[in-house]
Amino acid sequence: MNDDNQTREQLVHELPELRLQNAALKKTITGSISAELAAEEARRYAESIVETVREPLLVLDGELKIISANRSFYRIFKVTPGETIGSFIYDLGNKQWDIPKLRVLLEETLPKQEAFDDFEVAHNFQDIGHKIMLLNARQIYQKYIGTKIILLAIEDITERKRLEELLRDSEERYRRIFETASDGIVLLEKSEGKITHANPATEQMLGYTKKESIGKKLKDVGILLDMDDFQKTMQTLNRNGIINYRNVKVATKTGQLIDTEIYLVDRAKLVQCNIRDITDRQLAAKQALRESQLRYALLFEEAQDGIALADAVTGEIVDCNQALCRMMERNRTELLGQPQRILHPPQQLLNGPSLSFHFHKAGDPAHPLEDKLLSKSGKMIPVEIKASMFRMNGRDYVLGIFRDITARKLAEEELLQTLESLRKAVGTTIQVMVSAIETRDPYTAGHQIRSATLAGTIATEMGLAQEKIEGLRMAGSIHDIGKLSIPAEILSKPTKLSEIEFSLIKEHARKGFEILKDVQSPWPLAEIVYQHHERMDGSGYPRKLQGEEILMEARILAVADVVEAMASHRPYRPSLGIDAALKEIEKNRGISYDTAVADACLRLFREKGYQLAAPDFKEQSFQQ
Repeated sequence: MNDDNQTREQLVHELPELRLQNAALKKTITGSISAELAAEEARRYAESIVETVREPLLVLDGELKIISANRSFYRIFKVTPGETIGSFIYDLGNKQWDIPKLRVLLEETLPKQEAFDDFEVAHNFQDIGHKIMLLNARQIYQKYIGTKIILLAIEDITERKRLEELLRDSEERYRRIFETASDGIVLLEKSEGKITHANPATEQMLGYTKKESIGKKLKDVGILLDMDDFQKTMQTLNRNGIINYRNVKVATKTGQLIDTEIYLVDRAKLVQCNIRDITDRQLAAKQALRESQLRYALLFEEAQDGIALADAVTGEIVDCNQALCRMMERNRTELLGQPQRILHPPQQLLNGPSLSFHFHKAGDPAHPLEDKLLSKSGKMIPVEIKASMFRMNGRDYVLGIFRDITARKLAEEELLQTLESLRKAVGTTIQVMVSAIETRDPYTAGHQIRSATLAGTIATEMGLAQEKIEGLRMAGSIHDIGKLSIPAEILSKPTKLSEIEFSLIKEHARKGFEILKDVQSPWPLAEIVYQHHERMDGSGYPRKLQGEEILMEARILAVADVVEAMASHRPYRPSLGIDAALKEIEKNRGISYDTAVADACLRLFREKGYQLAAPDFKEQSFQQ
C-alpha cells in the first residue's frame, strides 16, 4: 500500500514535467501534426504512468468523463474499457456510486482546493455487495490542450472500516467493564509505574479520588506491592503476560488494612492492575477453619473408636482420644510422647510380630487390618485398624483408628463352631448314606470313595478354593446314591447289561438329585450328583448339558468317575487298567472332558505318581 501511495505522489509530481514535454513536443513537430495528435501523445504517456499504480486509478476530463483507467480498475470494478472510456463517472457501474457524496467531492470541493485526500464514498458491487471506497483526487490544468484533468485514486477500505468498528466496540466494552467492575482497576504507564487511570471501584476501596491517584505510584495510594525494581517486574510481566500477588496488605486512605489479591496484566502500552478485596473471604475461611477444627475435636473426642496420631518418622504418639485411653486403661499423659509400640503386646504373645498401625500406613485405608492391643492390666484386645498417612505443618503423621472387635470375634468363633458342627453332621449323614449303599453294592461304595478322593486331588491340582474342594469330596462320596432305587440284582449282575437294564442304571443321576435336592448344605451337592455323567460336547446324560452349563465340580467328578471305573473291577468285567483309563481321558480331552480337568488328571498320574486308593478304600499318598 505504501508503494502505491508513493506511485501516486510520483505521478502528481511528474505531471508538470509532462506539460513541459508536451510544450517542447509542440515546438518540434512539423505543421502537418495537429494539436489533437500532440494531445493524444500526451494521453498515451499519461496512461503508461497510470498503469504503474496497483490501486484502481481514473483520469477524468473537465466534464467528469473518464478518459483513462488502469488495469486494476477494470479488474476490481468488473467493467471493460468500452463501458468506461467516455462515460460519466456517475454512470459507471450502473450508477452504484453514492452520487450525492461524489458530486460534493468533484463539483464543489475539488474546484476550490484542487486536491482532496481520504474522501469516503460508498459503492455497491453486483457480485460482492456494499463496499466503502477511499478517494484521493488531484485536479491538474493542462495548458496545452486548454482544459483540466482529474486524477482519481480509489482504495477499498471496507475491511479496515470493519476492523475499526470492532476496535471501537472492544474499547467501549472494555470501558464499561473498567467503569463497572467490582474489583479495583488502575492502569499504569510502563516506564515508572505511575497511575494513568483508576476506576470507581478503586476510589471506593482505597478512599483516594481519581484526581488524587493519577500520577502517583501504587505505594503512594497504599498498595504495598514488592516492586522495588519496577523495570525488573516489567521484564517478568513481558515474559509471562500476568503476575499474581496473593495476600497483599493494602492501606486505605483512612489507615484501615485490607487483604487483597492483585493481578498485573500486560496491556501493550499500559499495565492493568486488578485489586480484589478478599477480606470477607479471609474471614469466612478462618471461620470455616475454626468450625472444622471444632467438628474435628468433637469427632475426635467423642468417637467410640480409639484414635491415635503418631509421628511417621519417630513413631511417637502425639495425640489420642478418650476412647483409646479407656481401651488401654491409661490416661492421655501416659500415652503422649510414647512410642506407638506401647499399644501392642510383646512379640511372644502373638503368633509372630505385631502389625502395628504404624506399618499399616502403606495399606489401603478402605480395607482395615486386624491386630491386638495390650491394656495396662494385661488384657488382650482384638482390634480392627484403619490407618492413613498425611502431611501437616511440614511433617508426616500416621492416623490410626482402632475398633474393638471383641464381640465380633466371639460371634465369629461361635459361628465357626456351629459350622464345624454342621460339617460333622453332614459328614455323619454322608457316611450313613455311604454305608447304606455299601450294604447293597460293595463295588459301588468303594468306587464312590476312590472317585471322591481323586476328584478332590484334581481340584487341588487345579488350585480350586478349599471350600469347593470340600464340597466336591462330599458329593463324590455319594454321587451314585441314586442307585439305591435300582434293583440289587441289576447292580451285581455278572454279565453284560441289556439295553433296558442300562437305561435303568442311567436313571441313578436323576434319582440321586431327587434324594439330595432338599438337603440343606453349603454346597450344591444335588446338582453335582445330577451332572456327573454330563459331557462337554453334550453327549452325556440325563439332560445333555454342555460346556459352561456344567458345574466345574461336576466336570472334575466326571473325569475321576471314568478313571476309577475303568481302572477297577466290576462284576461283569475285570479291570481295564489305569493306562487304558488315562488314554480315554487323553483321547477325549476337550471333547467329552474339560481340558483343564483332563490335563490336571494326566499330570497327577504321569508326572506326580498318583495312585488310586487301595481296595480297603483308604486314600494312598502320592509324591508331589
